[in-house]
Amino acid sequence: MAEAGQDVMDAVVLHEPGGPEQLRFEQCPVPTPGPGEALVEVAAAGVNFVDLYLRSGRYPVPMPAVLGQEGAGVVRAFGPDTDPHGLRVGGRVAWANVRGAYAQFAVVPAERLVPVPDAIDDRTAAAVLLQGMTAHYLVHDTHPVRPGQNVLVQAAAGGLGLLLTQWVTLLGGRVIATVSTAEKEQLARKAGAAEVVRYGPDAGDAPLSEQVRALTGGEGVAAVYDGVGAATFAQSLASLRPRGTLVLHGAASGPVDPVDPALLQAGGSLFLTRPDLTHHIRDRSELLDRARAVFDGLARGMLRLDAVGDRPLHEAAQAHADLAGRRVLGKVVLVPAAGSDRRRAFASN
Repeated sequence: MAEAGQDVMDAVVLHEPGGPEQLRFEQCPVPTPGPGEALVEVAAAGVNFVDLYLRSGRYPVPMPAVLGQEGAGVVRAFGPDTDPHGLRVGGRVAWANVRGAYAQFAVVPAERLVPVPDAIDDRTAAAVLLQGMTAHYLVHDTHPVRPGQNVLVQAAAGGLGLLLTQWVTLLGGRVIATVSTAEKEQLARKAGAAEVVRYGPDAGDAPLSEQVRALTGGEGVAAVYDGVGAATFAQSLASLRPRGTLVLHGAASGPVDPVDPALLQAGGSLFLTRPDLTHHIRDRSELLDRARAVFDGLARGMLRLDAVGDRPLHEAAQAHADLAGRRVLGKVVLVPAAGSDRRRAFASN
């Protein structure tokens, strides 16, 4: 609790792991940046599955915690002895993989901030950076897509799925997308999917792998990008051609059970990897290169964000429930209140 007269802010705080109801909208002291850090006034915060993992306790985090691994806003101050890395007070910035964006202010290591170009608004920057950089390394590094390759994108109508579909298509790949509804099918096709396969209530009788092989002349796909996890893993593996790669980049439906390596041999000398963005933005140079690629793709119209919704910060719990229930098309961002509401005191509490 803040002391009387202390600058305070709205924040979404997690005191113990659990369901969306554990996210509490509270007033907290405005954080003070230390050495190497910057204070950023948050304009928008992206909502991602990693936030759900942190909230549920799948990924332990010290409590109490302010969640939000992705945000955009304006630099308001630098801590002492901080290299600004070419940034300035008043400059627009974005960040990913640093917790604390579900608030009106966040303290972020200055070296992890990237400048946001004038052509990209704050809402877009907060919606695209984490998933955009993830899509970039997945298609350029984890499995470099080659022209003419068939690629399966699971859950292609989500924020990351839509970016993956666009980027694979830009590189000349042919995307087979999986979606659950007609509305999501339209989004996937607009993003460039050549074929769409339904799952859920509208799924066909044939297993996904059989449908994929029918769409690839019996061969299977060169790669599967699967962020769903437990519910899709077996069919993703069965959809690969010999020496294909299963890129398991998330676990929205739960973690995958331990895998017998003999399955990879039986499937045709398959490759399995579980990559993470942290290992692909290890230094500032790599971070800036990936961020520039994402922002440049948007500014030049090569990439699009066709489905971005926003909610006020105090509706973070509902945003989590919607994402967990697959009721989100594309990406959702949380928007803190603006103006004089940022400065409050608890004298009356």
